Amino acid sequence: MSSGELRYTAAHCWVREEGSVVVVGITDYAQEQMSELTFVELPEVGEEVAADDEVAVVESVKAANDVYAPLNGTITEVNEALLEQPELVNSDPFGKGWLFKMKPANKADLADLLDADEYEASLPLDDED
Repeated sequence: MSSGELRYTAAHCWVREEGSVVVVGITDYAQEQMSELTFVELPEVGEEVAADDEVAVVESVKAANDVYAPLNGTITEVNEALLEQPELVNSDPFGKGWLFKMKPANKADLADLLDADEYEASLPLDDED
């Protein structure tokens, strides 16, 4: 899958459209910064959320980070596999490591999210020489 198909939030979530729902996960950059995930707290299916609401938590050996809803909408599914295997977010952040699916209140809001180039440009420059 090309990362060009994805939209992004400034808070390091990716969003992929799949029919009437969107799939949400954290970006490769975010999981690399956190290192190995040890725990994931997922939202409730059926929960109505607003864009930028805290909806999930990902914890690593380094820190706990909130995950924010990318859009207004309703949570339709959560990735139950992460409850037993949070490391899937590290090993496959754009595939098996997705966090939740949601039905957006307005799919047109997807256009307000960052595209791949805009997201890349928002990342801090690598300090390595």
